[in-house]
Amino acid sequence: MNLLDWLVIIVYLAGIVGFSVWLSRRQADTQDYYLAGRNIRWWQSGVSTMATQLSAISFVSAPAFVALKAGGGLKWLAYEFAVPLALILVMAVIIPVLHEKKLISIYEYLEQRFDSGMRTMVSVLFQIGRGLATAVAVLAGGIILSTAIGMSTAQAILLIGVVTLIYDVLGGIRVVILSDFIQMAIIFLGILICGSVAWYIVGWESIWAALPPERLQILRFDQWGFSSESTYGFWPMLIGGFFLYASYYGTDQSQVQRELTVGSLDDVRKSLLVNAFGRFPIVMFYVLMGVFVGAVFFAPHGIEPVAATMKMSVPDLNALLQRDPDRMVPMFILSYLPHGLIGFIFVAIMAALMSSLDSGLNSLSAVTMKDIYQKYIRQKASERHYLVASKMITVFWGLFCIGTALLLSEEGQATRQTTIVLINAVGSMLYGPILAAFLLGMFSKRVGAKAVKIGLAGGIAANLILWLFTSVSWMWWNVSGFLTAVGVAWLLSRGPLSLETPLAQTDFQQIEAEPSQKKWLWVYALTALYFFVIVAVSGWLER
Repeated sequence: MNLLDWLVIIVYLAGIVGFSVWLSRRQADTQDYYLAGRNIRWWQSGVSTMATQLSAISFVSAPAFVALKAGGGLKWLAYEFAVPLALILVMAVIIPVLHEKKLISIYEYLEQRFDSGMRTMVSVLFQIGRGLATAVAVLAGGIILSTAIGMSTAQAILLIGVVTLIYDVLGGIRVVILSDFIQMAIIFLGILICGSVAWYIVGWESIWAALPPERLQILRFDQWGFSSESTYGFWPMLIGGFFLYASYYGTDQSQVQRELTVGSLDDVRKSLLVNAFGRFPIVMFYVLMGVFVGAVFFAPHGIEPVAATMKMSVPDLNALLQRDPDRMVPMFILSYLPHGLIGFIFVAIMAALMSSLDSGLNSLSAVTMKDIYQKYIRQKASERHYLVASKMITVFWGLFCIGTALLLSEEGQATRQTTIVLINAVGSMLYGPILAAFLLGMFSKRVGAKAVKIGLAGGIAANLILWLFTSVSWMWWNVSGFLTAVGVAWLLSRGPLSLETPLAQTDFQQIEAEPSQKKWLWVYALTALYFFVIVAVSGWLER
């Protein structure tokens, strides 16, 4: 990298901070800070939600998984099978109920339906899980960025973490959503540029001949995910993914908060349709970028210029890539793109990291403010006080995530990987049971708070048993946790733990009569049909 590349990076970082300063003048209260006055447009919210899925891991690690990592390949696309189907449930049931309540923290719903203990329990689980997961995302992005631009991991974590914290504290959810929109465009352009250059270098015919055939497999109907090696089988990705994405898009504050910034329910559904139909093409583009860039590294005339740029021999370069495949995309960028464009692509990597971090910080702040601070610490205060406190809570979570990432970066590789696996496993254990709690509240007339709490604990315990004593894929934990939580709560609600006075009408029944619901049935049918399009396109790519 030279001065021109660094100038591109500095201009981008300065621009996004200046943008947040300008937007901060419009904040009057916590509604503005966390929900942008509920006047965000549906397409802005939709693109912002999708941008959070495109982390630095997507831009760098996923292509490396496709091309170089052991056990990898195009099967990464299997993550997308269940997205449209899960979003039908979110659009039809979950979001209408939460949007009608006009909440800031979605866990307020659990208090309205059950009790304050239920709300606090799930809120604390979210804060622990999302806080640690965001720290891990910062660490992963810092490692990738340090490899790319030649600084230490700690320096990269501080650079991105501090800049993101500044604009998040100043601008709130409005700057998060609008910056995500800009970052999404930068990420997509970066993917197109890298993929096109790789295609030009190798040629279309050589690209598909370069990768081993097993890396082109996507649809594995014979694998059921009952061992860690078969996680990417069709059925665990479809069935487990359905519960995973229904919980992620419907009961995770970091995602739902964006939908609550949109004024009307129909516009919220349009926002979610952006994700239902837009995620697969984006993921397909960066997965194909992995195929194209990987073909460059498999071709002798492609890898030799990389080795020369890195000042290494080809055997040494191959050995390094075998140990650390995530270096593939940064090395490609440094070897084949002109200065200025190199800076732009590294801005895309930064943007991918920042879009994941900013949403985590703002959602953590919202939940801590509403579920802890405003409920237990300071129940009556001015809006000005709560706005200032919200910014301070955002600072706290930013420092927590940056500090945790820095601590993990100092650990040895084995210890760090064990910690990351542990944190991700904890998240997987929680999604199904939390989804069960929300849906029991929306569909059941009899189930009470104690029954749901025991069911939630039972679902987590069932997943813990699967984790410790079996090799069942973590994708199935989303199903087992959900079914166990629902089953236990339902059985207990038949006895002394049922509501003394059953509800006259469920929350779901209240939204069934909505005037616009009938026309949306056709949209849901088209969304379900899109699932078959995804499978068909995956089969075509495989061939």
